[in-house]
Amino acid sequence: MNDILVYKTLSDAAEKWPDLPAVHDEFGTLSFKELFIETETLKFKLKTLGIAPGMGVGVMARNGRNFISAIFAVVGCGAVVMPISNQLKKSELDTLLSESKLNAILDDRHGVAPVEVSGENIKMSVESFRFAFTSVSKKHIFAPHVKDAAFIRFTSGTTGKSKGVVISNKSAIERVDAANKVLKLGTNDTVIWVLPIAYHFVVSILLYIRYGAAIAIAKNFLPKNIIDITNAHNGTLLYASPMQIRLLANNTNTDGMPSLKRVISTSAAISTDICIAYKKRFGMDVSQAYGIIEIGLPLINHVKSEEHPEAVGYALPDYNVAILDDNYNPLPPGKLGRLGINGPGMFDAYLSPPVLRKDVLKNGYFLTADFATMSADGLVKVEGREKSVINVSGNKVFPEEVEGVLETIPEIKLARISGAPHQLMGQIIQAEVILHEGKTIDEEDVLTYCRKRLSTYKIPQRIKVVTSLPMTGSGKLQRY
Repeated sequence: MNDILVYKTLSDAAEKWPDLPAVHDEFGTLSFKELFIETETLKFKLKTLGIAPGMGVGVMARNGRNFISAIFAVVGCGAVVMPISNQLKKSELDTLLSESKLNAILDDRHGVAPVEVSGENIKMSVESFRFAFTSVSKKHIFAPHVKDAAFIRFTSGTTGKSKGVVISNKSAIERVDAANKVLKLGTNDTVIWVLPIAYHFVVSILLYIRYGAAIAIAKNFLPKNIIDITNAHNGTLLYASPMQIRLLANNTNTDGMPSLKRVISTSAAISTDICIAYKKRFGMDVSQAYGIIEIGLPLINHVKSEEHPEAVGYALPDYNVAILDDNYNPLPPGKLGRLGINGPGMFDAYLSPPVLRKDVLKNGYFLTADFATMSADGLVKVEGREKSVINVSGNKVFPEEVEGVLETIPEIKLARISGAPHQLMGQIIQAEVILHEGKTIDEEDVLTYCRKRLSTYKIPQRIKVVTSLPMTGSGKLQRY
């Protein structure tokens, strides 16, 4: 156990802070010691069932104590764990399992059944897990090209095929320690958790356990529930998506969240208007953070969130960030280019085909697939994804910017921008929007709104109201 760095994080926390709260959820509070005991018990059971080093094991569950315990327990067996969202549809899950070739699956029965066999029931202190081996041979070695592998996660695949990202124990700890040099979380902190654990374990949950911060898990993401759980547990950090921050900003009751010290937006770009609305409602600036599966959390806007809420921030102390040209050389300040990052805790390899990190880097940098600019003092603003950029008469349009403007219209719940071919202009902008229940829009009013906020070439030429939009497993828009 002692040489498994990720598992040692939990055992050390139980030793240092046995009686401090580790997790608050709908079932009550679990101390670090209690969380470790539950995890040790589950780990022993998994070993008895045949989980061993070299295996790949999926853990599929809803947010809560059991999800956290199961992820640590699998790593504690020396196996590689893949956290899986219980929100996945059957076809999405089948594709994921086919590509990953996991040896076994643990699930809490709060989603579709991942395998056909009935499996073994494993009781926890609350609820239970179903355990089953897949059809993959128990002798199949998972990610043999990565030494001491601990985690596997697939990229969101917003604009193409997703890739399996393998992270070793050493890399996971490196990225956690690098992130906390700016976050500075400790035993006096309680993090209000509203994001899917499946997509945010390696930096976020692991970091909180490592540094003794409590995790208060919201049962649902309604604004009132988030406010109530923050006040009930004196939350100090809210780590949320732009959608959740927008809902909070629009909340009409008068309850505040006075214990909060910081609000961080992640997962997608957030518009300036939402940040302004949140500050007006709660009196606090929203800081963006730039997280990426292959690296962790290399950028946080912890200095200029008031002046530039649209920026993803400055590089953390251990990271080197550059804006690169097409030959992967750094560009001068203010120039638009490819966002490149290097530093500790980067992924170790892609799963299939097996490609090591060193064979992915360009001029020493990992290319994030985002276009960005950087000021002379190092403040980074992400303009949009490389694969989703739209060219209108030679001008680059980033869908994220236009979507952010549309989503500040009260009637619009969600927007997706794409390019449509045009004989003279190359492409024109088209919008698909989902409206809030019972709401309608006038297209000309929407265009007038956009004209006041966007350059002419960025304004949608077509607007279509739809009832749904395709999403990735991690809750991001699926693009063309």
